[in-house]
Amino acid sequence: MLCISRLEDGVGADHPEFRKWHNGGGSFHKSACIDPTVFIEFGAVVHSKSVVGEHSHIGSGAVVGPCVTIGQSTKIGYNVALSNCSIGDSCIIHNGVCIGQDGFGFTVDEHGNMLKKPQMLNARVGNYVEIGANTCIDRGSWRETVVGDHSKIDNLVQIGHNVVIGKSCMLCGQVGIAGSVTIGDYVTMGGRVAVRDHVSIVSKVFAYIK
Repeated sequence: MLCISRLEDGVGADHPEFRKWHNGGGSFHKSACIDPTVFIEFGAVVHSKSVVGEHSHIGSGAVVGPCVTIGQSTKIGYNVALSNCSIGDSCIIHNGVCIGQDGFGFTVDEHGNMLKKPQMLNARVGNYVEIGANTCIDRGSWRETVVGDHSKIDNLVQIGHNVVIGKSCMLCGQVGIAGSVTIGDYVTMGGRVAVRDHVSIVSKVFAYIK
């Protein structure tokens, strides 16, 4: 991939590290590596040291955080927030999705105070994955959070930190997966299925609420 930082004058006066992208009018950091075929809509922002592959599309209001990687021919919808993550090739990330935020991890000290556990790892989304609107996928704490190739995720799904999902899985609306779950390949979960933490699910399971 050719890295390019094509600048246009008169943009970013208040933020000298950012410039206007030539194809769509969005903003990008001068250290980002963006293929010239990428379309970044007005109101979208690509932050420092991020990488965006050829023919990808980033919608208005989307924020691509520092050091995020997006593969080729991937579509990022409106108001998507990406941080601490990588997205593969030919993915569709629908409006309002959040990927790579901290997982929900706390301990209690001897005084009864809630202390935040460090959430330092990433989320990794494979190739040909589709993620529905307003779904959240947390970054990892002790291992990366992973969504395998060709998996399809509906709207309003919660995937906790350290979850590993295999290839060609299907998660329907309002599924909730707690932290550190491992899911095999070709698993289908019907609407509102919940999985408790640290559970392992073998491949080709179909789960639904009766």
